[in-house]
Amino acid sequence: MNVEDERSNTAITGDSNSLPKVLTGIPGFDEVTSGGLPAGRPTLVCGSAGCGKSLFGMEFLVRGATEFGDPGVFVSFEETEQELIANVSSLGFNLPELIQNKKLAIDYVRVERSEIEENGEYDLEGLFIRLGYAIDSLGAKRIVLDTIETLFSGLSNLAIVRSELRRLFRWLKEKGVTAVVTGERGDGQLTRQGLEEYVSDCVVMLDHRINDQVSTRRLRIVKYRGTPHGTDEYPFLIDEDGFVVMPLSSISLNHTVSAERISSGVEAVDQMLGGKGFYRGSSVLVSGTAGSGKSSLAAHLTHAACLRDERVLYIAMEESPDQIIRNMRSIGLDLARFASNGLLRLHAIRATSSGIEQHLVHFYKLVRRFQPSVVVVDPISSMERGGTFFDANSMVTRLIDFLKTQGATAFLTNLTSGDAALEQTSLDISSLVDTWLLLRDVESDFERHRVLYVLKSRGMAHSRRLRPFQITDHGIVLSDVTSKSE
Repeated sequence: MNVEDERSNTAITGDSNSLPKVLTGIPGFDEVTSGGLPAGRPTLVCGSAGCGKSLFGMEFLVRGATEFGDPGVFVSFEETEQELIANVSSLGFNLPELIQNKKLAIDYVRVERSEIEENGEYDLEGLFIRLGYAIDSLGAKRIVLDTIETLFSGLSNLAIVRSELRRLFRWLKEKGVTAVVTGERGDGQLTRQGLEEYVSDCVVMLDHRINDQVSTRRLRIVKYRGTPHGTDEYPFLIDEDGFVVMPLSSISLNHTVSAERISSGVEAVDQMLGGKGFYRGSSVLVSGTAGSGKSSLAAHLTHAACLRDERVLYIAMEESPDQIIRNMRSIGLDLARFASNGLLRLHAIRATSSGIEQHLVHFYKLVRRFQPSVVVVDPISSMERGGTFFDANSMVTRLIDFLKTQGATAFLTNLTSGDAALEQTSLDISSLVDTWLLLRDVESDFERHRVLYVLKSRGMAHSRRLRPFQITDHGIVLSDVTSKSE
């Protein structure tokens, strides 16, 4: 067995009792399908214009060639080779290099309606010869046909169309290649012809929708013969790296936990948490009204972690990095030096700048590249403005889970309105976090006084006191309160 054969075998998944599958290499998609697309069988990818069908097919081929050593053929009925190369160059796909190295072939088949004679002799024999030559000359194991409607655009005889469609899908199976066939969404059916979904072994539907002026993309596995698969709608996006599917099923509860404790940066707060602070890798939520001190607590944790030579990723949803550095300098915390030496990365972005899924993927990439020990999101409640409540809630759930799997301590602030219930968060995430601190203002003697208390902290003894505190020019200072019990 040569090296290329050995690498290609790594793309095949499944045991002797399950349907063999081919990994696509598309992040998240192989998880949704429990191993990828059916090996040696055709898969239909359908959807309306602009939903990403062609890109899905191209990434299937590129990742197959670069990650698994599977050569592939892209047959286009609409775009030329030069157009396809230009379209995907922004994603970092170097198609000319793959073509030169015999890893990829692009075949543009021009179909003109005027050139199609609808008669009893019409068939796809010429196309089969052309496809067969491309597959054999490259030793291709993957093929994409984009898009299938163009091939039959000049025919009105449905009997001929259906007969040739069946022949095409049967020919692809007999050839033993794993095929992706793209198709336009039909009126009241998945495809224009209404037959492709029945002769395909796997059907993937892509959808691009606009809700409240926010663009979202969804993927659904309509059918998958011979294997269980996820049947929900899964958000996906197309960014500078290509396709990314975000399955809710990726949320797991099997992450490792640490018994190590880290300081909050405020000694008195550590004392309220068993005298040792937060568990490393846990999730911490600080909620309170505007001006109650949430960002100041986040800055204390950031400062303390950087003093330990740990990296901190601070995601600011409402303030610029310079504004944060200036404001925290007023309470005696110099964050500028840590930003300069690379221990602190301040990343500012508005929640309304993009969709929820794009934010989540961007956060994933930031964490993987920077490898922080602590991640601050201030405030996480801003995500409500980036989509629906369900989208925002699921996004935060996945973010918390992801940070746990990375072993990073998550510190999330949540802005509450003055008339809201105190022991409630806007995104209903209080049950997900390990430690919940509540900051509130108490009015007395014509003054507003800040108070902090611990609503919960899993796995540790913690104080039940309400501790008044002040934000001074040398940080947060808690006052002692006489109490009969903790």
